Amino acid sequence: MDISPEKVAYIILKSRQYETKGSISWGDDADMKLNEDGAISMLEDRRGDTDPGETAQYISNLNEDEKIALVVLTWIGRGSYEPEDWDRAVETARRERINKTDKYLLGMPLFPDYLEEGLEAMGYAIEELGDGLL
Repeated sequence: MDISPEKVAYIILKSRQYETKGSISWGDDADMKLNEDGAISMLEDRRGDTDPGETAQYISNLNEDEKIALVVLTWIGRGSYEPEDWDRAVETARRERINKTDKYLLGMPLFPDYLEEGLEAMGYAIEELGDGLL
């Protein structure tokens, strides 16, 4: 792999941190837009939280080989390739690249899940890598 497992684990954890933010709701308020349930809601902010822009910037700052490896790990995690197809997947990722890597990956539903599954398929467990990364 052309990216350290620790960097991949960091991206997974940061992506999940944003995805798991809780929702806060209030009752009716005529000055604010209401959701379907007649309540106003927004995402709960917690100290140390990340936002998608922070994760996108981190991915953007990776070198090209690391970005390609991140895409390939995601593809392996969603079942598009097997770990033994790594070289073929890298060639495909280089050839078919048309979007910015951060936008492509962060716009993918289940991105952190796929990335974690890809990392595990390559023999790394996030539980062993994730301690102290955030």
